[in-house]
Amino acid sequence: MNIVAIIPARMGSSRYPGKPLALIHGVPMVGHVAFRTAKSTILADTYVATCDDIIADYCAKAGLKCIMTSDTHTRCSTRTAEALLKIEEQTGKRIDIVVMVQGDEPMVQPRMIDDAVAPMLRDESISVVNLMADMETVEEFEDPNEVKVVVDRNSDALYFSREPIPSRRKGVTTVPMRKQVCIIPFRRDYLLEFNAMEESPLEIIESVDMMRILEHGGKVRMVPTAFRTWSVDTPDDLARVERLMVNDELRKEYSN
Repeated sequence: MNIVAIIPARMGSSRYPGKPLALIHGVPMVGHVAFRTAKSTILADTYVATCDDIIADYCAKAGLKCIMTSDTHTRCSTRTAEALLKIEEQTGKRIDIVVMVQGDEPMVQPRMIDDAVAPMLRDESISVVNLMADMETVEEFEDPNEVKVVVDRNSDALYFSREPIPSRRKGVTTVPMRKQVCIIPFRRDYLLEFNAMEESPLEIIESVDMMRILEHGGKVRMVPTAFRTWSVDTPDDLARVERLMVNDELRKEYSN
């Protein structure tokens, strides 16, 4: 099976412009994501997808594969889909599963890629998977930059929100506090189908792409991960991640 990771990255982030090339221990953030993702043994290849020459130039110097995409994309999924089709054209090989890894996940572990894809290898009916992680503090639970998720008994998503869900305001203070981790495998055709769907009202309200699937009656399988990672949405997040990665063993394998 041909499983390929694609890391969408652009310099024009509305919340933190230029963050793909923000340095963490001397390595641009997108480099951390790409080098670490590529260590997954389940992957046939790893690519960065971008519309910015400056990111492509860095990838060329660092020996990372990069696909140039349109500068009109507003969603990571559409950039990923364009890159997928270009990779197929270049390689002459059809991709079976594409793993979309957000470019602001510099602490990603190779095992997280493997764990996210595993349910799709066992069950052909699963079209898309998201990782989820437990949050340890109420502060993180209430942070609007973190996408929260609640799931059903089959571990399929019921709802995603930037608000703290489920509610802690009804007298029950001990609730499952889970966040979406943006390592998202799609089956090839389902990614193209997803991008052909109309954006949905709750997707726009919550600013969470996965709500489009739920509103169209689909399912998103959620897979728990025990790895403790932080995404980077602000300069404060970058500083936190730099502290957390001081003794990161995986970083030492590629930093030089």
